[in-house]
Formats: sequence, structure tokens, C-alpha cells
Amino acid sequence: MERVLLASGSDKGITLLSQLLRESGYNQITNTKSGNDARRCINQTEYELIVINTPLTDEFGHEFSIKAAECSNSGIILICKSDISEDVSDKLSCYGVCVVPKPVNKVVFHQSVRLVSATRSRMLGLQNENFKLQTKIEEIRLVNRAKCCLIQYLKFSEPQAHRYIEKQAMDTRQTRKEVAQRILSTYET
Repeated sequence: MERVLLASGSDKGITLLSQLLRESGYNQITNTKSGNDARRCINQTEYELIVINTPLTDEFGHEFSIKAAECSNSGIILICKSDISEDVSDKLSCYGVCVVPKPVNKVVFHQSVRLVSATRSRMLGLQNENFKLQTKIEEIRLVNRAKCCLIQYLKFSEPQAHRYIEKQAMDTRQTRKEVAQRILSTYET
């Protein structure tokens, strides 16, 4: 179930936007009126979508949108008056915040929600891929350190060290990383 944080300074805005969000398929909606309350919410819970209807009771809302963009993976939509929407969009686009002008057009809002959701999904996919690559790099570094130990202490050549680690991994049904860790624990004490 996808969670939404709705920050709006007015009850009317909360009612209208909650209805639009439900029409978009979001049912777990947390409402807040201030930027401070919204900050507390994002520190406690991960939201898939954050909708900010400006102004909030204690701030305009763009500060909170920047904070949310920096410390969460949520898709963020900021709704502001149409006469300032271009300026606000220019300031917030580099943070990945989608700015929607008031009055809120139902079709534009639904399109913005879908766009932000699709962008978030893509970003999460890239983060996952990045994590896998970082893990692979760490494994390669560990195996290379183990090869260096074999070369230094057992006078293996690089191909011999490589083959030894591969063969040990196959023979003992361990990963290359586990074999490398075992070698390093033996020789690096």
C-alpha cells in the first residue's frame, strides 16, 4: 500500500487534495498543516508521495520540499499560486520537485502524480542497480587483496592466485568473497 503525506495549511485544501489522491489510487494519506509536523512525519515514515499545498501554517513550503527531496526517496509535488509557479519551479526543479500551479486542474494533478510516481520508480531502480554495483566492486577489491596476499606470502603469480581463489570457491561451495575473506584472515593479522 502506497503512503502519501499531504501537507496543506488549509482544511479545504486537505479535503480537495485527499479526494484527488484517492481517485489516483492512494488510500493511506497522512495529513499535516505545518512544515515542522511534516518534517517529523518524514523522519518517522517513508512515504511514496509527498504533496505540499502552499502556504503551510508555519512556512511557505518550498523549504520543506527541499528537505524532503534531500532526505527521502519520495516523489514530491508542490502546489502554489500560478503567478509564482514558474519562479518556484525554477528553484525546485534541480531537487526533483514537481510544481503544479493553482487552481489545481484535476487532469494535470493526476498526470503529475503519475509522472512523479514513474520517476520515483525509475530512481529506485537506479539506486538498486547502484547498490548491486557497489557490492560487486567491494567483492572485487576483497578478492584482489586476497590475490596480493597469495602473491606476497605464497609466491603465486597473478593467474595462479586467481585460479586458486576460483578453485577454492568451487571446491568448498563458497563465494569468491568468502574465500577471499578466509585468505585475508589467515595472512593479514
